[in-house]
Amino acid sequence: MKKRNLAIAFGGAIGAAVVVKMLTRAKTVRWDDVAERVAHHENSHFTNVDGARVHFQQFGDDANPIVLLIHGFTASTYVWKTTAPLLADAGFNVIAIDLIGFGYSEKPRWFEYSIEAQARMVSRFMNRIGIGRAVVVGSSYGGAVAATLALDYRERVEKLVLVDAVCNDGPKNHPLMRLAAFPGVGEALTPFVLDSRSFARKRMFSTLAPTNHDLITEERVDSIVRPLSAADAHHSVLASSRNWHADRIERDANLISQPTLIVWGEQDHVVPIRDGVSLHNSILNSRLVVLPNCGHVPPEEKSEVFSELVVEFCRDKKGRIEGLEDEGKKIVSA
Repeated sequence: MKKRNLAIAFGGAIGAAVVVKMLTRAKTVRWDDVAERVAHHENSHFTNVDGARVHFQQFGDDANPIVLLIHGFTASTYVWKTTAPLLADAGFNVIAIDLIGFGYSEKPRWFEYSIEAQARMVSRFMNRIGIGRAVVVGSSYGGAVAATLALDYRERVEKLVLVDAVCNDGPKNHPLMRLAAFPGVGEALTPFVLDSRSFARKRMFSTLAPTNHDLITEERVDSIVRPLSAADAHHSVLASSRNWHADRIERDANLISQPTLIVWGEQDHVVPIRDGVSLHNSILNSRLVVLPNCGHVPPEEKSEVFSELVVEFCRDKKGRIEGLEDEGKKIVSA
């Protein structure tokens, strides 16, 4: 009887904590309240795409060739904070977008939150700001969005860069993703996970290669947790995880015809390097570069090497890459 009463009390306490969390959390993160703390906020702009306010950052001269950067799951333009200025300094007009539901873009409940819907939004975003074609760079989940853009809106993509790209439903096997799939459980769990600085920090230790753990600063934790700390973000992350259908990327990768650069961290424990090899084997006009001492986030972990690779790929008409392993990269195929 005592054990039963303890279980009931414990369950009640958890239930009460969930109710309090749901009732006290902010509805949204207001840009005007946090702008001064956002990296490169002076480069931030907003536009309207199909009724949703979309945040993006722009670096470089409007007249230069365009490079469009797409972040990953639960990420934002922050992932490009070092890479974007480097690419701009190399002579490119760099545009980093926050996907709908992430970063400082709007997070409406009516949005589909699928990979296909995000690719459609990016295409319409390009229309909105007057971009015809671009070199499109996608990191992780953003790689799935970029690949879908190349498949479904191929006239938009001049060249494609896939960075530790999601190309199947493997990430859905993560225990938290599996729990989030259950109605009610996901709604109760997501606010506590996304608001937790300790969880964010722990996740970074498994996402970044050990040699890059110095990047795990309070500023990085703040920048990642801040846009995820309200009810609308909790919904968009949960909806995106439940609408995660990425197997199509691996299945149709052979239909990607654009010159493609595939960049992978050798110590990526989030999306295995075998997925990069699979994409390389499927995409006819592709080259694969593996970065030693690098985990899942090359744009942050190896910013200079990564930027040099993208610049070289963009400048070569056929997207060829040259280099040596002792320069910090292993060229599997150029």
